[in-house]
Amino acid sequence: MTDMDVTNDVARLFDRQLQEWKLAADNYAALSSVKVREYEVGDARIKLQFNPARIISSAAKVDAKSIKARRCFLCGDNRPAEQDGLPWGGEYMILVNPYPIFPRHLTVPNINHVPQRISGRMPDMMRLAEYLDGFVVFYNGPHCGASAPDHFHFQAGNKGFMTFDSDLECHGKKELVKAAEGAEMYLVEGLARRAFVINAASVESGADMFECLYRALPMKEGDEEPMLNILCWYTDGEWRIAVFPRVKHRPDCYFAEGEANILITPASVDMGGVFIAPLEKDFEKVTADDIKNIFDEVCISEVEARRIVDNIKWAKHHG
Repeated sequence: MTDMDVTNDVARLFDRQLQEWKLAADNYAALSSVKVREYEVGDARIKLQFNPARIISSAAKVDAKSIKARRCFLCGDNRPAEQDGLPWGGEYMILVNPYPIFPRHLTVPNINHVPQRISGRMPDMMRLAEYLDGFVVFYNGPHCGASAPDHFHFQAGNKGFMTFDSDLECHGKKELVKAAEGAEMYLVEGLARRAFVINAASVESGADMFECLYRALPMKEGDEEPMLNILCWYTDGEWRIAVFPRVKHRPDCYFAEGEANILITPASVDMGGVFIAPLEKDFEKVTADDIKNIFDEVCISEVEARRIVDNIKWAKHHG
């Protein structure tokens, strides 16, 4: 299948869904009037999008009791009758996300009800990024923004919408952490949050490098996997994987009372440079300092980043 075939298939899916599914059509139409502000946070460009439809995700209850009590909205039997999709890869379904952030926003769940765990699935993520060449594919960890931590899924949105990739080229301070045949891994600093970025020439080399990083990440007692968000995109025959290790799911301001309350719960898109404010009062009052404080609170510190680097280098010499 050619790139044009893929583009046409996804475009036809969107056209069909927006004709047949009023909820999705209304929410995509509303994107044309969303308010956006842009901030400079250090050397990073961060956009803030006022998007009321995302309150469903931002305010989602993701504790074990709430998850167990609700029907999984990604399982085929529970999805809206109007929601159609494209089968992909033998075990995934490409769906139009009815609560969009991007002009074209996809959700790609596994056809089986299996937990949100990325280990062993990086080859799928990379192949999906190649298949959806005009999109960035992203993954939210079960405690890092996933509103369905009980059902494995990726998401995807238009390339060029998030700011991290362009900021990375212009300002990111890169330190080589590990090199292997076909792949390199860097620690990126100076963009308000720390990330590990992998450049890979093949699926195998990129997946191997990611697993090396994954094994070096700290994991809290009782958690199922290290806290992280991931972006992956494919350009000119090469994959780029950006991994944002986390230490916290929601910042203190999410739970604060009164004026101190800011209902922002960072996930991959926020890590990618587009913060989502579902409430207008937050869109009107959030400052660059607020964004920096949220990054500082939920992302790894310099000390924690150095510890991960040391773990990778130790494993290299003792593996």
